[in-house]
Amino acid sequence: MPGGAVLETQSELPAATFSTQANALLRKNLVFQRRRWKTSLLLVLFPGLLCVFLFTMQKIIDSENNKASNKCGCACVPRNDSSGACDTVCGVQYSTDRQALTCSVPSPPEVPAMLQVPDARYRAVNFEGKFPGFPDPRCRDSGSCDFVFLYTGGNRSLADALTSNLLSDDFNASPDPISILSTIVPGTSRKVPFSYFLEDALTKNFSILLRDCTNAMGIPCVPTDMVWRDSKQLIEEDIYDGYRRANPERFINEITLAYNFLDTSSQNLDLVVYYNSSYRGNVASNANSVLLRVARSMNIAASSFLKMLLGPSTQLPLAFMKEMPKQESKLLINFTLLLGPLFYMWVVQLLFPVILVSLVYEKERRLRMMMKMHGLGDGPYWFINYVYFLAFSILYILFLMIFGAAIGKLIFICGILVDEHAFPGLDFFRQNSYSIQFVFYFVYMNLQIAMAFLGTALFSHALTATVCGYLYVFGSGLLGSFLMENYIEDTNISRKIIFATEILPGFALHRGLYEFSQYALLGSSAGEKGMEWRDLADHDNGLRQVLAIMLVEWIIFLVLAQYLDKVVASGCGLKRRPLFFLERFFQKSATVASDTDDISRPDVANERAIVETLRTASNSSFAIICDDLKKIYAGKDGNPDNYAVRSLSLAIRRGECFGMLGPNGAGKTTSINMMIGFLTPSSGKAFVAGLDISKDMDKIYTVMGVCPQHDLLWGSLTGREHLLFYGRLKNLKGAALDSAVETSLKNVNLFYDGVGDRRAGTYSGGMKRRLSVAISLIGHSKAVYMDEPSTGLDPASRRTLWNAIKKAKQDRAIILTTHSMEEAEALCDRVGIFVKGQLQCIGNTRELKSRYGGTYVFTVTGDPSKEQEVGNLVREWSSGAKQVYNLSGTQKFEIPKDDVKIARVFREVGEWKERLGIQAWGLTDTTLEDVFIKVATN
Repeated sequence: MPGGAVLETQSELPAATFSTQANALLRKNLVFQRRRWKTSLLLVLFPGLLCVFLFTMQKIIDSENNKASNKCGCACVPRNDSSGACDTVCGVQYSTDRQALTCSVPSPPEVPAMLQVPDARYRAVNFEGKFPGFPDPRCRDSGSCDFVFLYTGGNRSLADALTSNLLSDDFNASPDPISILSTIVPGTSRKVPFSYFLEDALTKNFSILLRDCTNAMGIPCVPTDMVWRDSKQLIEEDIYDGYRRANPERFINEITLAYNFLDTSSQNLDLVVYYNSSYRGNVASNANSVLLRVARSMNIAASSFLKMLLGPSTQLPLAFMKEMPKQESKLLINFTLLLGPLFYMWVVQLLFPVILVSLVYEKERRLRMMMKMHGLGDGPYWFINYVYFLAFSILYILFLMIFGAAIGKLIFICGILVDEHAFPGLDFFRQNSYSIQFVFYFVYMNLQIAMAFLGTALFSHALTATVCGYLYVFGSGLLGSFLMENYIEDTNISRKIIFATEILPGFALHRGLYEFSQYALLGSSAGEKGMEWRDLADHDNGLRQVLAIMLVEWIIFLVLAQYLDKVVASGCGLKRRPLFFLERFFQKSATVASDTDDISRPDVANERAIVETLRTASNSSFAIICDDLKKIYAGKDGNPDNYAVRSLSLAIRRGECFGMLGPNGAGKTTSINMMIGFLTPSSGKAFVAGLDISKDMDKIYTVMGVCPQHDLLWGSLTGREHLLFYGRLKNLKGAALDSAVETSLKNVNLFYDGVGDRRAGTYSGGMKRRLSVAISLIGHSKAVYMDEPSTGLDPASRRTLWNAIKKAKQDRAIILTTHSMEEAEALCDRVGIFVKGQLQCIGNTRELKSRYGGTYVFTVTGDPSKEQEVGNLVREWSSGAKQVYNLSGTQKFEIPKDDVKIARVFREVGEWKERLGIQAWGLTDTTLEDVFIKVATN
């Protein structure tokens, strides 16, 4: 196709530059943002409101903890009688764990060292014969099952000797209880206490372990069986099979203690201890206290070894255990840190669904396509939206950090607090370095925006995007809290698995917030700073790895989003091939499907001949050229292919308005959609201002205007703001832009009474239609496409719109579709009638009437008894006359134009009027509607 037209188009209408397009979109976004300032303000204020909420909750908790009843001091201890009275006792109260934890303890009490033993319901038995050597299962019915010790080792005889001395066979009473507890083995099924000086196992669920309880002298005693296993694997299998978390409640087989003596000899005690920690999950906040139950198991093993070496009278007493003395402390509960990363993760990710839905909304409503068809390139669109959302995200995060760190002082300034130092801020934000936090949030916000761009290519409906966006936010938060934290804290989990989970952006965010939370918690408890830059070098600090992952993913997501935007059929332009970036290296000639349709009509054949001539001859006077354009939809489920457009060849000059007529489904809108880049042609070519739609669609957008079948408008923008935006995209500036906008509003009758300055969402259907036409005509477009532009307009508005279109077609080509024959005759220089996807005829209205009409319509109303005589008179004028209508004295005849003279009809009707009883008559030429019906029904 000729290249001269391209140069001429570019010289006459320079396309808007990147900066011009970006400026137009930015102005539109700022106006749009100004319209919804309340929503945006609430969104930005949300972190601040959240900080106020957290701060208030922290104050309530601290106020409750500071009450006298919750401080270390005096408490009312109930008496052991029926009076219900109590005695005031001051100091450490062993029955009140809160006071015990916060009171000063100058001299901690002596706590006996005991074994953790199973409750009578769960003691190990030979269940279904799977545990040989264990007690009979029937002992559980009476609660009399023995305790079970397992043991193994490299030398069984030595292991047997050691286990025979583990427990005593006899119990000797002594007046000194400390002496008794130091030589026997006490056990308890009570859970491990939070602190040593809260031990109450001596009064509840207490028993001693002996080989034989015959001489226990009334002391609670449980016999203990020593069971040998040939290897440590067998011991571990027995422990695992009976563990309470590995089996249903009906089968819990807890083993009290197990030893592996390994290579123990007479010179060396070498052993592994398996101790019972069934209640460990109840004391996760102070896991070290579990070791309170381990001391006795080590003591009896060492004592047995000494007895084997030095004799049975050798003793290794374990009198008691004591905590270190402690000063009085406050009961502090940091509410903001107890919330953990999950809460803050939800807050930080709140913008993701907002950004995603905003982009998908423009795509679903085809607003982005509308902007693109009027010259907005992909580069300015993504750049401005990216900068816009990034600025909003930074403001959001800064507000969260500032409000979170300075909440106390801010409230003091407002006059709510008396002491501004009482609550300096939320430790989660205040303890950690502000610069590290900002860098982390900044990197994540960039990744979040890139992820939203990627999601835009995958979603076509805003509602679906909303649901999926919020599901991702809440789902990733919950998974991160219940899965990610367990991975991080479990040293047995491979670091590679943690790295793999951090690839998901939500988990990466959770890991970073987890690190901030841990450092802030440690710093708050120690009175020091939390995370600083030097801490990134720590081996256990995962923030450096997370930052690297997010930076790499940010780049990958941006590239992938741009790629999918071009190759996914997303309603944003022509779908490109998956390897479109290699097309310049592998150019292939397009294969055009052969056309089997016989073009027998001379007007259509002549149009095809003109197009074939233009393939080689340069002629810039033609603004739109369609060369054998086709659109075929492949058949499904055995149905044949559907030919939406068949071999469309069309050449439209500048200054010409071409009307596309045809019944519904004839292919008119499909043809326009291919020309404007909304559909990919199955074969054939089309050129707009000399530019090929298959290669230069981005350039074509700068020289064309579109009025779609359905109005694509922003409800919150005014008519004037719409025209200003699209005018800037057409490279109009300054006074020229203002003049063009004002003229456009006047031409479509939206200028007066301030209508143009009202929001488009308040417009009626007709006003929206007129605005859409004004948008398509603003600027110096060389080709304009209008799909039923006057739909829904009243007669006066339709006339105003027609005048605007007539003025606009002086130096541009206009293609419009319509079902109004009156509109086609008023506006179109030429019309083409489409039937079943094929152009059936083309020409101006006079030619079509002459070519496809060729008859006059004679209508007469008179005396029904004279109908025969009237028919005879008409047949005298023309033997080819044909009656097409007859009802109650009214008849219609079609008379060939070549057989009759109009003067004769007027003369003879006047002469025979009274004789034939003619009351009314008329002679009309063939209308365009008659031509349309005739062509469409053939």
